[in-house]
Amino acid sequence: MKFIRFEMAGKAEIGILNKEETGILPLSRIYPGFGVTIMQQVIEGAGENESSQLWDAYNGETDCPQVPLEEVKVLAPIERPVHDILCVGVNYRDHREEAAGALADFKAAPEAVYFAKRAIRILGSGEAIEARLDLDDQLDYEVELAVIIGKEGKDIPREKAEEYIFGYSIFNDISSRKLQNRHGQWFRGKSLDTYSAMGPVILHKSALPFPVEVDVRSYVNGEKRQDSNTRLFLADIPKIIEDLSKGMTLEPGDIIATGTPAGVGMGSNPPRFMKQGDEVICEIPPIGRLVNRVETYFPGRT
Repeated sequence: MKFIRFEMAGKAEIGILNKEETGILPLSRIYPGFGVTIMQQVIEGAGENESSQLWDAYNGETDCPQVPLEEVKVLAPIERPVHDILCVGVNYRDHREEAAGALADFKAAPEAVYFAKRAIRILGSGEAIEARLDLDDQLDYEVELAVIIGKEGKDIPREKAEEYIFGYSIFNDISSRKLQNRHGQWFRGKSLDTYSAMGPVILHKSALPFPVEVDVRSYVNGEKRQDSNTRLFLADIPKIIEDLSKGMTLEPGDIIATGTPAGVGMGSNPPRFMKQGDEVICEIPPIGRLVNRVETYFPGRT
């Protein structure tokens, strides 16, 4: 089941895709009087009764008028996260090797590397990356599997990690490499406005066997740049959730970006960074495709 946030007639709504993925079953039609337009509230309110109604609608066991997918604008499933995005750095061996060759003073840590990424608004598929090339012309892409936390937890053992997951999405950890290098840590180079994109949907956890093994790919202007699988994680999802929750509470709606494989722009020789007009596609086949285009942003220009 895929949860989607969309705009129709100027109003944001939330629904689920039908099995053919040609139409949307709006939650407002599954639950009469339903007025929620923020995915956070759906995640927090997910319960057995609601889940039963959703599955009945999804399976065609109840009559729910659908909205054709081509008639709506797809929005980021979560537009504003409850906290900074939790990120796992260099979580594929091949990316760790390319990072060592591209980033000054890079040293591989003995354990998983965690950092935060600020996002006052997450882009959805089809939205433009407003590139601040005046601040840093080394604009890079990183396709990642995003894990969406579904319930509050602390000190979560790895064997119970899946219980705390709501679902999965595609994340593009857009990065400014000069800023990342200059500051010696990654928060500044990862956190410019519009440098987070996610979508097009949240795939409910029930759709994938656990631990998750999915292909992750990226393309720039149609050229494949990254191609790997989450089975090659250095730290798998159970370990990540166990680590992050040790002494720190995870809350519903928290987003964990699980790391990117080799093939980013800085890893090429010579480096191949994104520029004005480039189209970047991040793909995880069970979830879909996240598509964004680079548009140069000029401060002060309206």
